[in-house]
Amino acid sequence: MNRRNLLKASLALAAYTGLPAAGLFAARAMAATADGEIEHFDFEALQAHAKQLAGNPFVDTSQQLPPTLAKMTPQQFNAIQYDPAHSLWNDIKGQLDVQFFHVGMGFKQPVRMYSVDPQTKEAREVHFRPQLFNYESSGVDKAQLKGDLGFAGFKLFKAPEIATHDVLSFLGASYFRAVDSSGQYGLSARGLAIDTYAKRKEEFPNFTKFWFETPTKDHTRFVVYALLDSPSATGAYRFDIDCQASQVVMAIDAHINARQAIEQLGIAAMTSMFSCGTHERRMCDTIHPEIHDSDRLAMWRGNGEWICRPLNNPATLQFNAFADKDPKGFGLVQTDHEFSSYQDTVDWYSRRPSLWVEPTTAWGEGSIDLLEIPTTGETLDNIVAFWTPKAPVTAGTSLNFGYKLYWSALPPVGTPLARVHATRSGMGGFIEGWAPGEHYPEVWARRFAVDFTGGGLERLAEGTGIEPVITVSSGEVKDFNVLLIPDIKGYRITFDWYPNSDSVAPVELRLFIRTHDRTLSETWLYQYFPPAADKRRYN
Repeated sequence: MNRRNLLKASLALAAYTGLPAAGLFAARAMAATADGEIEHFDFEALQAHAKQLAGNPFVDTSQQLPPTLAKMTPQQFNAIQYDPAHSLWNDIKGQLDVQFFHVGMGFKQPVRMYSVDPQTKEAREVHFRPQLFNYESSGVDKAQLKGDLGFAGFKLFKAPEIATHDVLSFLGASYFRAVDSSGQYGLSARGLAIDTYAKRKEEFPNFTKFWFETPTKDHTRFVVYALLDSPSATGAYRFDIDCQASQVVMAIDAHINARQAIEQLGIAAMTSMFSCGTHERRMCDTIHPEIHDSDRLAMWRGNGEWICRPLNNPATLQFNAFADKDPKGFGLVQTDHEFSSYQDTVDWYSRRPSLWVEPTTAWGEGSIDLLEIPTTGETLDNIVAFWTPKAPVTAGTSLNFGYKLYWSALPPVGTPLARVHATRSGMGGFIEGWAPGEHYPEVWARRFAVDFTGGGLERLAEGTGIEPVITVSSGEVKDFNVLLIPDIKGYRITFDWYPNSDSVAPVELRLFIRTHDRTLSETWLYQYFPPAADKRRYN
């Protein structure tokens, strides 16, 4: 978890503060600043190179940084700024631009950057030199900056805020993030996840090289290529990035090659944070009612079923795999964008984007995997979700996955049925409106309230019979109530769960609503963690 911890701390300070735009060279001055030798580049050649590389032993190219960079704080790292006169496409004066990150702290992998002429397929490397940066308030000893240290990553900018706020950032391993219309970064995506929940230690592949297609003055889409390398795999990636007014859409073509057998291969991986929310209050002893980058895992299964799985901050690490075939989409979603829900004026959780994955090729059989890690606060990314192919990944295996990533307030698609609006839980075993004071229930129970809205619920005729359909993995459910809530133009389903054993194993709950034989809502999945038997009392 050290990698996630580092990224959470450093990215919050360094990668996503909207520094002035800067970069390295302009199209019409390529020879002056992109000082590498001319090389041929095309995506087919990159794919072939990545596959060939997978047949060779892994070579660790991370470097030992000079002390002035290795020992710096996140604040110092953040203070290193680009000279805005050297942005990558500054001379074009167009719609797009790029700047690169300095190496430092835990970012010691030198990432090589190249400019590509899309017409001639010629590329030149851009080499690091201190003259490209402003170190004035960073405390960096420039005398220690010897040789080509490479770069740590890059930011992308789009007009009209080309010199003020970035819209997408790649920094650290294969991590990247994008904004929506709020301009606020949130959860991260990854090029590849390896053995996130496996018998061996998790592996964090690195993007080691990037190639940028030089745009024309009027181009509004970025085209970026990347080489991924790790002890277990290599990859060739193409990113077609459309930074729209309300969202960022990334079309990704990923070609992955296994160096060795991989127990768990995570495709379209995303990493987020959930500390507490409406249903999980264990870690909410702050002034904030909720603290999270995402509140649920949403899934549109291959068979057309829509699933809402609220996220948890469990007391112990939890892993769940949701089997599927050719999923239509999935993502970590921030559904609640009301300031009142968070009362947060620093991190602005009310502005965090959702991330939705839309496969564009047939993914076959596999599972959408969810890892939930205990966290005591908001500084650790503790939620991981990705697709894992069912077929074993052996040494020499080559795989291709096409998909789109949508960074937007809400996913671009949704069920026509009613959706889960909120999940709440608390003391059970009593009649609503008569919360016990002196006389607690004799039998312990846990109450759940699930609100459904949309999908035409507000248009149902008065007296329409709504039936909750619920299944549980253990225990039993009683005391169902179906309540029309005019304030949300929807319905609240409440029920109590009673244990039938002393087991503390997680309880899986599944709920949807219907009328007669017509399904009215998406499916709510929930994982509840019962307390120990001696804790199942009220006083």
